[in-house]
Amino acid sequence: MSENVRHRHVTVGGSHLHVAEAGDPDGRPVLLLHGWPQTWRAWTEVMGLAAGQGIRPIAVDLPGVGGSTGDATDGSKQAVADVVHGLVEAMGLRDTVLVGHDIGAMVVHSYVRTHDDMSGAVLVDAAVPGIPPWDEVLANPYIWHFAFHALPDLPEQLVRGRERVYLDFFFDAVSADGSRITQEARADYAEAYSRPEALTAGFDWYRTFAADAEHNRTEAVQRPVKTPLLYLHSGYQGGDAAVYAEALADAGCASVGHDTLSGYGHFLPEEAPAELWARIAAFLP
Repeated sequence: MSENVRHRHVTVGGSHLHVAEAGDPDGRPVLLLHGWPQTWRAWTEVMGLAAGQGIRPIAVDLPGVGGSTGDATDGSKQAVADVVHGLVEAMGLRDTVLVGHDIGAMVVHSYVRTHDDMSGAVLVDAAVPGIPPWDEVLANPYIWHFAFHALPDLPEQLVRGRERVYLDFFFDAVSADGSRITQEARADYAEAYSRPEALTAGFDWYRTFAADAEHNRTEAVQRPVKTPLLYLHSGYQGGDAAVYAEALADAGCASVGHDTLSGYGHFLPEEAPAELWARIAAFLP
């Protein structure tokens, strides 16, 4: 599929975003946002499936990471969402569905709180800061890296030069089948985060969680979401998609569907691309 992917850079303010797209340039856009510690390439197989159905899948490296350079923002999900909105406008996208995994899903939530130009949005396997069960997630000892990554400077000092071994730990620890994240992909991810500014950009996503949570609690009261949402969960190591969906509804999201992709780990775009795309395709408004 990679040979059929078109690459370019789009400047949004001070951010120079790397954009990868496939399929019919006039097809319906589905904009894909990756999580940590990945890049656009996490969506490669999903993009191939979508392109085969006449869709125009577009994956972007989040600001400051991978092929995206320049302003990485402060890491807050609203700031990243605003850059994504600028990308949507710069590319002239219409009738778009926004999909995010992990950190990307948190950005999707912030996007639809502030911008109402999406036909639909999909959140894949992520807790949203400030929205239940956020506090329970923070208390889970298996999520120790949230606190570690939020420390100033220390994560960079310990991980720099050891990106591959550090990222490999997560690919193996929270996937059901670590071989689905290939050696080639792992090498690419390690290289993508090897730039000092990229490594910091990734950790800054965690350093802003407390501010994100406070922001989201306020927004839940002040900004209801009319955009239809779909929440997808792997169910790995526990968790219930319905719980997340109900909490989003309670936080002012008018329409929230949900589903669980059982038998897979956290990295659904690579562990279960066909199953994931089937859920997204069925959701397309």
